[in-house]
Amino acid sequence: MRITGFVAGIACAAAMTVTSAVSFAAETLVISSWAPPTHGMNALMWPRLTKMIEEATDGRVTAEIKYKLAPPPAQFDLVQDGAADMTWIFHGYNPGRFVATKLIELPGYTGTAEAASVAYWRAYEKYLKGANEHKGVKLIALHTHGVGVLHSDKKVTSLDDIKDMKLRLGGGVSGDVGTALGATGIRVPAPKVYETLASKAADGVMMPMEGRKGFKLTEVSANVYQMPGGGFYRGSFALIMNADRFDSLSADDKAALDKVFGEAASQMAGKVWDEIDAIGLEVTKTAEGNSINDASEADQAKYGEIAKAISEKVIAEVAAKGIDAQAAVDFIAAEMAAHGN
Repeated sequence: MRITGFVAGIACAAAMTVTSAVSFAAETLVISSWAPPTHGMNALMWPRLTKMIEEATDGRVTAEIKYKLAPPPAQFDLVQDGAADMTWIFHGYNPGRFVATKLIELPGYTGTAEAASVAYWRAYEKYLKGANEHKGVKLIALHTHGVGVLHSDKKVTSLDDIKDMKLRLGGGVSGDVGTALGATGIRVPAPKVYETLASKAADGVMMPMEGRKGFKLTEVSANVYQMPGGGFYRGSFALIMNADRFDSLSADDKAALDKVFGEAASQMAGKVWDEIDAIGLEVTKTAEGNSINDASEADQAKYGEIAKAISEKVIAEVAAKGIDAQAAVDFIAAEMAAHGN
């Protein structure tokens, strides 16, 4: 009886060990990312979001990044089809597919990427959700990059200098800006910007300051021309997840992740972009031969009129989708001001 009891005890302990191991085997979400591993979104944002996911689920869910699964414009479909569980997308890479997202890209908003991203998510909940532009996936977060600036090989010191330049433009409102300034737009994804500029296929690029470090623009575009205040534009991004993969998680984990996803993840992503823009600025200041040039007060006033026309055009586009676009713009500006910029 003693032997039987001992063996039974061992069997019971072994069973508990197996059960415990199974229960603590983390669900691993596959993240598809298209920027290089050194880019701030991969080096900082995804690790922070992964930590938020792990803490919210007590380690039951985690994530890992995989690269080069698809080019940037194909990321939405990649996740929707289940070839990856999560990714981040730039809305401007899919012209016509996303329209309401252009509202956050308008020039004129003043404040940080963090403030803009919080305002963006709140505006989505209040105004933009009805456009249903992320149909087929679970929307995790919405965020912006910092204000867009012009990076070029030649020194640009006025708006007139931009006319007839060949500029890489990411799409969305940046495309409208390039057209309004008389530039010829060239469409290539961000990872191709360095070689596009190095080969002289483009004279410059409009991107946030982060690109000075993330895409090594200090080497191929020594000069920065920036519009004080709200910049030339902002860029709109989303973090998305395969809907079936999310639904496959336990009810407890889904509830936990819904507290992480949304405004919290949006704010975190925007804050990361502020950090990497600051890094890009410092890299530029220390790079040999690099310069930063501000638009004159006269050009700021001139661009204000250009920005007004662009905003009116975009607001009309979004209103045509049944959204109170002007109210959404006013809401974003007020929320950014309340956030303290």
